[in-house]
Amino acid sequence: MKKLMSLLLPALLALPFAAAVTTSQARAADVVCYNCPPQWADWATMLKTIKADLGYDIPFDNKNSGQTLSQLLAEKSAPVADIAYYGVNFGMKAKAAGVVDNYKPKGWADVPAGIKDADGAWTAIHSGTLGLFVNKDALGGKPVPACWKDLLKPEYKGMVGYLDPTSAAVGYVGVVAVNKSLGGTDTDFSAAIDFFKGLRKNDAIVPKQTSYARVVSGEIPILFDYDFNAYRAKYTEKGHFEFVIPCEGSVVFPYVVSLVKNAPDKAKAEKVLDYLLSDKGQAIWTHAYLRPARPIELPADVKAKFLPDSDYARAKSVDWAKMEAVQKDFTARYLAEVR
Repeated sequence: MKKLMSLLLPALLALPFAAAVTTSQARAADVVCYNCPPQWADWATMLKTIKADLGYDIPFDNKNSGQTLSQLLAEKSAPVADIAYYGVNFGMKAKAAGVVDNYKPKGWADVPAGIKDADGAWTAIHSGTLGLFVNKDALGGKPVPACWKDLLKPEYKGMVGYLDPTSAAVGYVGVVAVNKSLGGTDTDFSAAIDFFKGLRKNDAIVPKQTSYARVVSGEIPILFDYDFNAYRAKYTEKGHFEFVIPCEGSVVFPYVVSLVKNAPDKAKAEKVLDYLLSDKGQAIWTHAYLRPARPIELPADVKAKFLPDSDYARAKSVDWAKMEAVQKDFTARYLAEVR
């Protein structure tokens, strides 16, 4: 536990600044889900549909993955949340910390073995491909970057953002993507460290929270983010947005859910988890440009809005258990050498 807490310290320090479910909201809610924000993965539609179909009120909660786990640890003796949603590496940490229960939702058997815990401590509900979410109008006439290394050019000074990799799952996914694409290994993050040093010199913006709105507004012209957020902006927001899978390559990352140990509303939480993996629940994810965890084909009209399969061929699957095992070492290097 001491080692785990040392890894999570940055997230703990950030926690007071996160928009969280309040005590009054928790008392009024039927189910509390940590890290279910309306601007991420279209949780807004999902929770609205759950309300319509199940009758459960679930308040929005704008944490990141690290903050979610930190709060579960802080509340271990008196849990507030019923469900936790986070990147797969944090699902693994939550199991190790003993803050989640085993539960296999209906549809669990259809989820591939590599993206679910064998005991049911965490189960993927969807995945995304990491790349560059670009607001073309905010580039001031500069070209849309095509490669990771383009971001180090002086012309993009102050224009590039990435979420804090010591706290947010998407931040660490960006690190893994850069490291593997620029010649790093499963245990040596020197390639990523050098790259992020260069970004720091180029005045990178490093928020802790989901930053979709900041890209749409033009405050962050280029953000390390997933395809589903970029497509959402491209097809629903005013402006001109693009998603880029960098020329050097990228990675695919699953997001998972867990039943919180000693959840206050366990029975309702289990029904919600069942819903997330149901045919209807998985279809909602596809219309939000996410790849469903169960082997369900993307609707043709949705697939047509994605980049070509030839671009996605550059995005590789990763052994996230290995990446979780070395995350602490990376975090220590990043804090010492970059931040």
